[in-house]
Amino acid sequence: MIPKIADDLRQDFKILEQPTRTYRFNIQNQTIAGFTDGLEAMKQAIYKILNTERYEYLIYSWRYGIEITDLFGEAPAYIYPELKRRISEALTQDDRIQSVDAFSFAVDRGTVRVTFTVHTLFGDVEAEKVVRM
Repeated sequence: MIPKIADDLRQDFKILEQPTRTYRFNIQNQTIAGFTDGLEAMKQAIYKILNTERYEYLIYSWRYGIEITDLFGEAPAYIYPELKRRISEALTQDDRIQSVDAFSFAVDRGTVRVTFTVHTLFGDVEAEKVVRM
């Protein structure tokens, strides 16, 4: 005596990806003009994620941004693996980013410069982040 239940949740729909078209942000001039799409939009998204402190702005989800401020004053031996983990975690929150690898670190006058490769649906992006120690 198992009751028959109508299956109203049939998957008769398609999941479509939203386009990546967004406003073009000129990083050097700090201006917005026109639109961008694809790989250029991804470069812009990576820049924005890595330059937004997580939990600091109410407008963003707690999943958006990166935690950097608590690394000030720490030793490079602590900063290297922690920065690698935090960058990977922050960027892979975006569904268009598949992975982050090829990390390289350099210390110069109280700063750590990390360069890495971001693998996206649109191609690979070389990126960097500078953090004060």
